[in-house]
Amino acid sequence: MGCMTDVLRYAAFTLDPAGGNPAGVVLDASGLDDAAMQAIAAEVGYSETAFVVDGAVRYFSPMAEVPFCGHATVATAVALAERNGPGEFVFSTQAGLVPVTVDEGLRATLTSVEPSVEPAGDLTDVLDILHWKATDLDPDLPARIAYAGARHLVLSAATRQRLADLDYDFDRLLEYMLERDLTTLQLVWRESPTTFHVRDPFPVGGVVEDPATGAAAAAFGAYLRELGLGQPTITLHQGDDLGRPSLITVELSDQDNRVRVSGNAVPITAPA
Repeated sequence: MGCMTDVLRYAAFTLDPAGGNPAGVVLDASGLDDAAMQAIAAEVGYSETAFVVDGAVRYFSPMAEVPFCGHATVATAVALAERNGPGEFVFSTQAGLVPVTVDEGLRATLTSVEPSVEPAGDLTDVLDILHWKATDLDPDLPARIAYAGARHLVLSAATRQRLADLDYDFDRLLEYMLERDLTTLQLVWRESPTTFHVRDPFPVGGVVEDPATGAAAAAFGAYLRELGLGQPTITLHQGDDLGRPSLITVELSDQDNRVRVSGNAVPITAPA
């Protein structure tokens, strides 16, 4: 590809290069067209690779472009901060403007676009695809479609064991999600009002499961607020079942509908 040496690799929402969600980052993609960016993302093979083009950021999975990606945003902001110093960046994405602040400890906090939550509709098909029963759901956390830059179907498991046993029909879920313009399923289990365990099937990106999903975390914050279950700070544990533990912090404010999502990112390899 020739451009591969310009691809940085970071693990987002972790301090351990072997944890979190790997993201590719191309800090200067101004010379790349869509086909080249898609080819690089496919060759890198991570769930997302971010490309910075004249202040805008575009996100490609191995299979398709997506409007917004949280973990690649965190990775890109940390990569820029390592080179230019901490501070605030504003990324122009297909979903809208996303401010990101990186502190002295290289922890990034993104502020989502304006979120929204809508009814999920009939769940018969998706439960069948997941091999879940209606009784596997937590009745206190009803299904919704939540958006904070990308659309996610939120389904809440009644037990941690139900969340751990993830075995779904990849092709059927892919078709289901494409029909509904969903980026991931946000499968959650509530440990406490401020602590949740989450998993995110991502077949539309060509990935069975995403180990840390910042866009879904932002959408989930909006979901909790919509249900009247919002807390100032919420911790999401993701990736544990994949052996890539991730820690995502979600912050909600009464003064701003937007959702703040925070996490660390560390290089997986030395910058090229």
